[in-house]
Amino acid sequence: MKYLVYIVLFFISLSVFSQNEVYSSKSFYLKGEVLLKESSSPIPDVEIQVFGGSYTKTSLSGNFRLKVKIGDEIIISHPDIETVRYVLKNNDDRLKVYVEELKENKKALTLKRKNSDAKTFKRLIKSAGKVYKTDAKQGVELVTKSLLISTKLSNEQRSSAYGVLGDIYFHWKQYDLAITNYTRSLGYKKKVGIQLSLAESYFKNHDFDIAISTYDSINKSVLSNWQKIVLNEELGDVYAAKNEFSTAEKYYNKGLVIANKHLISPKITDLNSKLGRVTFSQGKVKEASRYFDNSLDLSSRENVQRAAVEKGRVADFYNSNQQFEQEIALRKKNLTALESIAVEVLTENSLNQPDSLTTQKSNYKIASAYVQQAKYNDAIPYLEKSISEANKKSDLIIEKDATRKLSEVYKTVGEYTKALETYQSYVDLVDLVYLKKEQQIANVSKVARDLIKQQQRVVGLEDERKLSENKLLLASKDNELQNERNKQQSIIIYSLLAGLLLLLLVAFYMYRNIKQQRINNNLLALKSLRSQMNPHFIFNALNSVNSFIASNDERRANRYLTDFSKLMRSVLENSEEDFIPLSKEIELLQLYTKLEHFRFQDKFDYNITVDEAINVDDFLIPPMLLQPYIENAVWHGLRYKEEKGLLQISLKIREDNELQIVIEDNGIGRSKSKALKTTHQKNQNSKGMGNIKKRVAILNEMYADKVDVFIEDIPNDGGTKVVLTLKKN
Repeated sequence: MKYLVYIVLFFISLSVFSQNEVYSSKSFYLKGEVLLKESSSPIPDVEIQVFGGSYTKTSLSGNFRLKVKIGDEIIISHPDIETVRYVLKNNDDRLKVYVEELKENKKALTLKRKNSDAKTFKRLIKSAGKVYKTDAKQGVELVTKSLLISTKLSNEQRSSAYGVLGDIYFHWKQYDLAITNYTRSLGYKKKVGIQLSLAESYFKNHDFDIAISTYDSINKSVLSNWQKIVLNEELGDVYAAKNEFSTAEKYYNKGLVIANKHLISPKITDLNSKLGRVTFSQGKVKEASRYFDNSLDLSSRENVQRAAVEKGRVADFYNSNQQFEQEIALRKKNLTALESIAVEVLTENSLNQPDSLTTQKSNYKIASAYVQQAKYNDAIPYLEKSISEANKKSDLIIEKDATRKLSEVYKTVGEYTKALETYQSYVDLVDLVYLKKEQQIANVSKVARDLIKQQQRVVGLEDERKLSENKLLLASKDNELQNERNKQQSIIIYSLLAGLLLLLLVAFYMYRNIKQQRINNNLLALKSLRSQMNPHFIFNALNSVNSFIASNDERRANRYLTDFSKLMRSVLENSEEDFIPLSKEIELLQLYTKLEHFRFQDKFDYNITVDEAINVDDFLIPPMLLQPYIENAVWHGLRYKEEKGLLQISLKIREDNELQIVIEDNGIGRSKSKALKTTHQKNQNSKGMGNIKKRVAILNEMYADKVDVFIEDIPNDGGTKVVLTLKKN
């Protein structure tokens, strides 16, 4: 075996030497990590590049692996740290680089270094969802940051990020960009909510046929009840926009059936209102009237704003049907509600154009209804009120329209001076509206340009990520080739190590078998010693019975034999056990001591004391371990004492895990007893105590000094004291 170890070491040394020779002239893989100088924390996504050669990035733990050779210049760069250039001078395969962060980017770098990338991602997406309706640019920037958290975002995370981008562009009416991002989101993970949003984006972008095919491609079985209603409602909207009113009516009715079944009140109201519009467009005036009555009734049960919206829609229906009295009555009723809530209620008409139901708009429409009935004097107060309200709220469109109509009314009733003055006000308002429209168009164009730039940045990030993945893939393939070249050498080393390991395993099993054999031999020796002690004990007991029979004391002999049979049964039951509970050993001692006292009542009294703190079932003791010491105390100490002696057996806890057993007698002592013995008795005692010593020695060898025995002579009065210590475990 010694020579084999030398051979293994030789081959390993040879392998290491050969590898160093190869690496000194050829390329090898450098492993390393990039850490922040002030905190030693790892930095992810750091670019590691050999000048004009291989390229990689650090992982989340700051580690990298790069193919290099001696003399290469390694460039370590990142937007948030100072660029480091390092020339490789030796073939050490481990490099640790400490860098300093740029002060202006300290906050961004700290964000990226956080362990909880998932929590940071979720926080950024949640923040984007809160701000994008008021600040589109900030919303897109937050989503972009979420995409920069890690290069290893899950498909679920990327899908969520692009879904939120789609929501931002949809809200700001950039439907083509919304379509792009919803499509990208679905490319990472299919979600029915995103599919519905994509289809609606196609609809808003007037790609009606693509919108319909997108709705049809959705798996209806996974939709919630609300989503099923939305799908049918939006399909109805698409067909209504295509002027296919009968098909739109069919889908609205499908949605209404589901909404009624599951008592989804807001959708029941919306669908009744839309059914009213499409049935009216088909000339079904009675059906339209019924649907509008339903929507009016249902909206009144929801809230004031919702009711105001629906009243406006129904009033428009009355106007289209030339039911001017009903229209005016409903608008006046609605005007009171609008004045009480004093807010703008936004809705959309059937052509999907924004329409603000405000007090100035309601006054204008009431006046228009009076004009259509040629009730010009009734119209004038409402037009004046509309102009006043519009002026207070800077609503130039309504103020312009109401002013023009008021000028026409004055002209019709013959008040030409007022008509001319009002017309001049109208001309001034037209100029203001034109300027405002120009400003709005400029603002919208700016927002659109900003959003397009942001989208281009997102696309650039996505392309950069794919490029990085391709570079990593090439590096991985290069790594595989290098591994293949080293494979043969590795196989030789591993084979030698495996052989060495096999030899060690063989040696271990041999050692374990030898140890087990020693244990088996010790158990056999213990069993043999117990078998020697049992006949010795039986012989002494039968001598006692014989003495009773010889003295013609049949009654005492019978009693003795009865207790003796109990004792023998206990001895036989325990003879095959290496250890028995302390409770059984105490029971056996009590029975044995009783028998000896029964024979030598005039020679000694005895006392067995067990400490109450001892749990006799917790301790295990070798069977027949104490009996020989008690037998010696009676037969060689107390039996020869002229006056009556005393045998004391006490058991107590010395420590938590140690039991102390003391066997003490006030007999004649070991010296006098030895002088009185015959040659035959000396030989017998020697065998009995010798067996006990051997048993204790074997037990201590097997169980790590479990039993400790100390025997001493009691001075003055004579006698012997045996102290036996037994460990709990």
